[in-house]
Amino acid sequence: MTRRLSLLVNITGAGNHPGAWTLPGRAPDAYVDPDHHLRVARTAEHGALDGVFLADIPALHGDIGRGPGQALEPSMLLTYLAAATERIGVVFTGSTTLNEPYNLARRVLSLDHAAQGRAGWNAVATFFPDAARNFGLDTVLDPATRYRRAEEFIGLVHRLWDSWEDGALIADTRGARFADPDRIHAAGHTGEFFDVAGPLNVPRSPQGRPVTMQAGASPPGVALAGRFAEAVYTPLLDHEAARGYRARLAEQARGYGREVSGIRLLPGLTPVLGSTEAEARARFAALEAGVHEDARQLARVARTLGLDPATTDPEAPLTEAQLSGPPPDRLPTGFFRTHAEIARREGLSLAGLAARTIGGHRSVVGTPERIADDLTDWWAAGLVDGFTLLPDALPDGLEAFVDHVLPILRDRGAFRHGYTGTTLRDHLGLPAPAPSYEPSEQKSYEPSEQKGATAR
Repeated sequence: MTRRLSLLVNITGAGNHPGAWTLPGRAPDAYVDPDHHLRVARTAEHGALDGVFLADIPALHGDIGRGPGQALEPSMLLTYLAAATERIGVVFTGSTTLNEPYNLARRVLSLDHAAQGRAGWNAVATFFPDAARNFGLDTVLDPATRYRRAEEFIGLVHRLWDSWEDGALIADTRGARFADPDRIHAAGHTGEFFDVAGPLNVPRSPQGRPVTMQAGASPPGVALAGRFAEAVYTPLLDHEAARGYRARLAEQARGYGREVSGIRLLPGLTPVLGSTEAEARARFAALEAGVHEDARQLARVARTLGLDPATTDPEAPLTEAQLSGPPPDRLPTGFFRTHAEIARREGLSLAGLAARTIGGHRSVVGTPERIADDLTDWWAAGLVDGFTLLPDALPDGLEAFVDHVLPILRDRGAFRHGYTGTTLRDHLGLPAPAPSYEPSEQKSYEPSEQKGATAR
């Protein structure tokens, strides 16, 4: 245990459980209230968590008739949160399928400057058909094309983030030299999907480069993470799944000359807390009671596996035929694989599988001691570097974690007592990366008027 736990919190609107908005004392429209998110961010900062994380699907996703989803555009909301906090990191989800590299690189780096080096980017290869149609696509790209595009996209974003060297911004008022053009470099990129001249018009990040995060459990997602990711957010439901995932990630990283020790593995975890086991179970029961029967956990897990909850015996062990797919069209294949693997390995029924997860990620229902035991067990075994918390309901689910679980983790030496650095890289224990291309490859930027060309 050479370093301490890393902890992010995913601010999933009202909370990760779909019944969160129905608990007493909730504001039903909190998911579009920036101050609701700010309260969560300040709670996370009070606990010295590494960062707040915003997932995003750019479409009206899910059954809006029965509960809220994620609504506010993440870069705008995170800029608001960054301005009202001092140390907590802010991680933005941006699609490699539905964005352009120059614009996204500029948005994330602008957020990073606004946060004084506290920003990260969660790169996702969006596959939702509803989102695709919002961006002029008749259908979602096939997986192979999506991931080729994602690979080119992330590499180009890194190149653009590195287009200004450290020290390129001189700001010498006496010598009337603002910047050194010889230390600003064009991207000069022409590839399968993108043709980008560069450079960015934003100087280099205060932390060298915003932290790159990747979410995904499919084989192409693991390969992408091995090449580019500095933190990974993925569903892992048991020790064997975590052990296997880390091994696959390490193999992919080595193929690109990287070590897995430079990648923080932070799977999702939903704690459901009570001062006693009975109180925790009662809280979960109240959450389930707030949603329609076909939105309860048993039904959600059935749909993750592509099964009809009305015709699936919840107590019978799931059969190989039920676990063989194909994955549902509108759900991540990584969630399907993760659930099918643990059910197959342990001979679980639908009810047994549902008891392990909320919203596709692992859940633990119990006292602060039980939650702390679970976190330290996974971490001390070297399975993970920490977790991305998805509190069952917000803000009180995170407040209970900060007030009652963190003190136990600190007493065990597993989590810091306060921040020791100022950037998201500092919090995660990540070094500033080397430039994404060699100096010999760099082309110094020349303004278009100097070249006699039309500005691009």
